[in-house]
Amino acid sequence: MKILLLSMPDSFEHTPALTMRFPNGALASLAGNVDPQHTVSIADLILAQRAVRETVTRLVRAMLPDVVGLSIMTFQRKTARKVIALVKSLRPSATVVVGGYDPSLAPEAYIDPGSGVDVIVHGEGDITFRELVRALEAGRSPAGIDGLSYRGTGGFVRNPPRAVTRLEIGDVRLPNRAARVLAGYTMMGRSVDVVETSRGCTYDCSFCSIIEMRGRNFHTWGLDRVIADIADARARGAGVIFLVDDNITLNVPRFRALCRAITGAGLNDIDFIVQGMTSAMLAGGDDLAREMRTAGFRYVFLGIENVLDADLRFLRAGAKNAQRQGGRTVGSASTQAIELLHRHGMFVVGGLIVGNPGDTRESVEANLAFARTYVDWPYIQHPTPYPGTPMTRDFRDAGLIVNQDEQQYDGTTAVVRTEHLDVEEIEFLRWRAERWMKCRHLPVAFAHDPLFVLRHGLKMCRHTFRGSTWRTWLGLEPERDAFRRYRAIRHREREYLAGPSGPDVSTAEHVTRAEVTA
Repeated sequence: MKILLLSMPDSFEHTPALTMRFPNGALASLAGNVDPQHTVSIADLILAQRAVRETVTRLVRAMLPDVVGLSIMTFQRKTARKVIALVKSLRPSATVVVGGYDPSLAPEAYIDPGSGVDVIVHGEGDITFRELVRALEAGRSPAGIDGLSYRGTGGFVRNPPRAVTRLEIGDVRLPNRAARVLAGYTMMGRSVDVVETSRGCTYDCSFCSIIEMRGRNFHTWGLDRVIADIADARARGAGVIFLVDDNITLNVPRFRALCRAITGAGLNDIDFIVQGMTSAMLAGGDDLAREMRTAGFRYVFLGIENVLDADLRFLRAGAKNAQRQGGRTVGSASTQAIELLHRHGMFVVGGLIVGNPGDTRESVEANLAFARTYVDWPYIQHPTPYPGTPMTRDFRDAGLIVNQDEQQYDGTTAVVRTEHLDVEEIEFLRWRAERWMKCRHLPVAFAHDPLFVLRHGLKMCRHTFRGSTWRTWLGLEPERDAFRRYRAIRHREREYLAGPSGPDVSTAEHVTRAEVTA
């Protein structure tokens, strides 16, 4: 069978395609876990943001896929519907399969007869998708396959859930990166890839979709398998690798062992990015930080979430940011964890959430002041009512959700008001402060990637400050005028398939592998 896997072109504000184009690791895992007789092609449409319609059309016509799978996040739902409609117009016989946290937790958005969706994969898809392809190849109904819903004669039928995969067993094979058919995965001009070493988390943060999809658990691959995965990514040219685990620091001794394994295998000549907890980083101390730096870790995303106790209680994120001594919580680990990482030459991407129910202007500003003082790259978001999360229920019960347009659920568009602030004020406060924080990191970026910054520095600044004009800089107009233009520009940027020859008609990235001929 011929299988085409697509990720959506919509990108986050904090990871603009100009500077960061990460591959979708889940699609590479799906490609690696179908049986070898099938032809699989992966197209991450972030590599073709300006030519989505042309790229999808060219791929479908060249490949004539039997199955088309889409990985979808909530803010990508609108784009996905348009992509599915395009696929069905070009290849009506194709079976369209959707997966990711949005279809998993909001399947009702995909079961309408006009959606074009034939199958929904709930939760992990590696084994479920493998079994689905086997059934389609044999002409069998997917009725006996756990972990999916499918369109039957009377509507969608939901099968029993699939048990969470125990990665130690080895049923999930290595990703198939060779299936990618678009080129251009980069971070600051360096080729980038993603690697997964574990799945799951045992904490219960109210905003997290992961625990709603798979429960509170943690499973790991053996280090030999992880090293083989990293080596494969590097052999394909990766100069930067992002370890995308949900919470790799749940097991600090294992993480230290992984750092030593990376160094021992000679794979520390590339840059690594990882995300983790402040409490675990601080508990690991200088020994962990030293091992990380030796292994090549450069950026650490810390889920600080908030610096105020009341907000941490609402977010259910206090425990993962607690400093502990003798089994007791004695304070916050955030500041000391950041100082520890800085001391060992690593940079901190600070994850903060502002705009929680009780937030005032002063509490938002307190978090922004913390970010200015301590973090190297801000990743400040607003609480977003993602499907199925406890946070969503809390906001709905309080009547604070003011925007039901899921395309705006990207984390940096405020769609929920507080008891004291409206959404425009919340978003304006973040926008006004954050763009200057990003500029502050430009000299560090230049020192590491001078050619890229020399070539694209002006574009980077224009992107960060889009909406501002010479009138803004001279103080001849209120900053809020620039902010409103910025929001309008961002809204236009999200229209990837506006029409038969809409705004996405610029040159696409080249399709490799001989135009995906069979």
